[in-house]
Amino acid sequence: MQRYRHYGASYSSSLPSSAPVEEVQAEEEAYTEEEVYEDEELLIEDAVQDVVQETGGVNEEEVPQVKEEVTSAVSVTEAKTPPVESKNGKRTEGGGGDAGGGPKYSMFTWFVVLALLGVWSSVAVVYFDIVDYDSVIARAKEFHMNFSEVLQGKLTAYDTDGDGDFDVEDAKVLLGLKEAGRPDVGDSPEEKTVLKTEETREPVSETANQQAAELQGSERAEATSPDALTEDAVSDSESDPRPARDDEAAVPLPPLVEDHFVPDDPRDSAHPYVLVEEPPAEESVVESAQYLTSSKFSQEAEPAVEAENQSDPPAEPEPEPQSEAPGEAQGTTEKQAEDKLKEKAKKKKPKLLNKFDKTIKAEIDAAEKLRKKGKVEEALRAFESLVQQYPQSPRARYGRAQAEDDLAEKMRSNEMLQRAINSYREAAELPDATSDLLRAALKRRAERQQFLGRMRGSLATLERLVQIFPEDISLKNDLGVAHLLLGDNKGAKKVYEEVLAVAPGDGFAKVHYGFILKSENKIAESIPFLKEGLESGEPGTDDGRFYFHLGDALQRVGDNSAYHWYELGHKRGHFASVWQRSLYNVDGLKAQPWWTPKETGYTDLVKMLERNWKTIRDEALAVMDQNTGLFIPEEENLREKGEWGQYTLWQQGRKVGNSCQGVPKTCSLLERYTEATGCKRGQIKFSVMQPGTHVWPHTGPTNCRLRMHLGLVIPKQGCRIRCTNQTRVWEEGKVLIFDDSFEHEVWQDADSYRLIFIVDVWHPELTQNQRQTLSPI
Repeated sequence: MQRYRHYGASYSSSLPSSAPVEEVQAEEEAYTEEEVYEDEELLIEDAVQDVVQETGGVNEEEVPQVKEEVTSAVSVTEAKTPPVESKNGKRTEGGGGDAGGGPKYSMFTWFVVLALLGVWSSVAVVYFDIVDYDSVIARAKEFHMNFSEVLQGKLTAYDTDGDGDFDVEDAKVLLGLKEAGRPDVGDSPEEKTVLKTEETREPVSETANQQAAELQGSERAEATSPDALTEDAVSDSESDPRPARDDEAAVPLPPLVEDHFVPDDPRDSAHPYVLVEEPPAEESVVESAQYLTSSKFSQEAEPAVEAENQSDPPAEPEPEPQSEAPGEAQGTTEKQAEDKLKEKAKKKKPKLLNKFDKTIKAEIDAAEKLRKKGKVEEALRAFESLVQQYPQSPRARYGRAQAEDDLAEKMRSNEMLQRAINSYREAAELPDATSDLLRAALKRRAERQQFLGRMRGSLATLERLVQIFPEDISLKNDLGVAHLLLGDNKGAKKVYEEVLAVAPGDGFAKVHYGFILKSENKIAESIPFLKEGLESGEPGTDDGRFYFHLGDALQRVGDNSAYHWYELGHKRGHFASVWQRSLYNVDGLKAQPWWTPKETGYTDLVKMLERNWKTIRDEALAVMDQNTGLFIPEEENLREKGEWGQYTLWQQGRKVGNSCQGVPKTCSLLERYTEATGCKRGQIKFSVMQPGTHVWPHTGPTNCRLRMHLGLVIPKQGCRIRCTNQTRVWEEGKVLIFDDSFEHEVWQDADSYRLIFIVDVWHPELTQNQRQTLSPI
């Protein structure tokens, strides 16, 4: 039937009454009568009639030609195959249904069959999980190749504007739309890149693309062949985290995925000696002889700075270079490239995969992907399965340790954390573990041991690390911290002396060494180490403790620059203000140095103390007269001179041993005041100070408490206390209330001892939940 459509469409004339055409048509219809469906016959007849009506007739000269062609076509068809008898007894020609010997059924039928096969095949693949898509995607991501570098390298010869690459401007020059010109003098490559950002996003013209294709065609096979990718090239592409810029990427590349976990630096963790580095704040100069609050400090310092700025004449801008030789520009570009390579080398990812692990990288990456997505339980199961299949894989064990670590954090489970600690050890003990994985596993193990309070285990882990990596200064610094956490200042001092002998400029070692010297009361010697360490700005040095102890040391030697460092510590967020320098704080609590009983809300407690002050005094004097050694000398190194003893009844919310046996009435009076006896960040104690005693300016550790002083035995003159810039005196039977997180100082210049009763209470703005959950101090 296709043949009729062909002839009807090919010729523009037809005769409805033409005998030859009708004869051929009748013969053909008889020929195909038994094998063509009725619908197809109707369609063909309609088509022929339409053609006849459209053409309006056939020239008589053309009729014989048509007849001859149709007759020849029929004879050719009849000569192809002999008749074949079908299943129902009918005879068919050539075994086919149409005149051309094709398939019996229509093209539409076969199309439907193929479509159904495709649909069911897709359903089967998805339903029965025939293809592991995660594995396919993971393997695809392993293949990173930046075609833009190849393309740009080939097109460098067509760089007409001297900017180092082929872009739209170069294409315009090649097309004759623009004259070639030198780049503007003084413009750096970086500036030109910024200026051309919008231009480079436009599509390059067809001619430029054709030239690029021709230039690239000669080496396309070599550039795109997997064999051309060496192991070094692959590792470089994996270690380069920079995304391709719009003006570089000729071919869109898949986003780079972090294949490996980079362990956290332990200096970023919250252990007691090292805090997270914060951005530097502006320094300010102040007359530190004046005792100012933070707000006054800022208000008085700013006008001085403004006046100084106004007095200076405006700096004249430096003359810009008039020209730059092409050779110099090229040298600058090469230098910048070298600097970038150096930065890349410094930030190079740790290599956690050994040769065997690389063969199962897709499976490891799939498990790691689950862990990074927060699906910790699934990730743990995946890594455990890998460990069972490949027990010799260090990376699988390290991944399991990380998953257990994350799960312990999620569950807040010490038992799970101990499992992670053991898994880190197992990963590090495998013989084929890479040095980077060994270092990361043991380092994290030491951190988690410290978190559980297992300081000696952490110390042993770090000692092993230092033995394996003796040239790594940072590991030695961590070892010194581990000694400090154990209270082993001598061991820490030895470690930091070794570090400073090798690296005398190491700021981390300096601040810690200065901290140790100050704890040994070597005040003057500690100052340069603390100061230089803080000025270095190295990670781990920007710690409130170091600002605290440097300022304290400067105060003790009479150097008023202490308040400059206190202000700097305040600006960096370590102190609430220049005066309030406590380190364990709750944000948002009301802060003022002196309080009245009404402001605290503890008026009942104050009244009880003042009403029973003589009973409390008599019991304290009885204990003192017994000379049993219950009054222990102050051990915090707060005294410049003199004698200062304390007798503690409650500490951290608990009674101290049998201390209440000596003063039973006093303890009985206090039992029902839980704001005092339950204060986990405070103490209840007697304090006796002998004549000639001076207590250095200092601050308490936290803003979560207020301190009450009940006067018991107070000389008429010579005893006073300063908090910030206000000085007051005690009275017998009266209570003073102040916030000891503010700087305070005490003088005892009387002729006889001074005896007071100290009661710490929770800050009134703390909630009941906070009082229960805050850690004790």
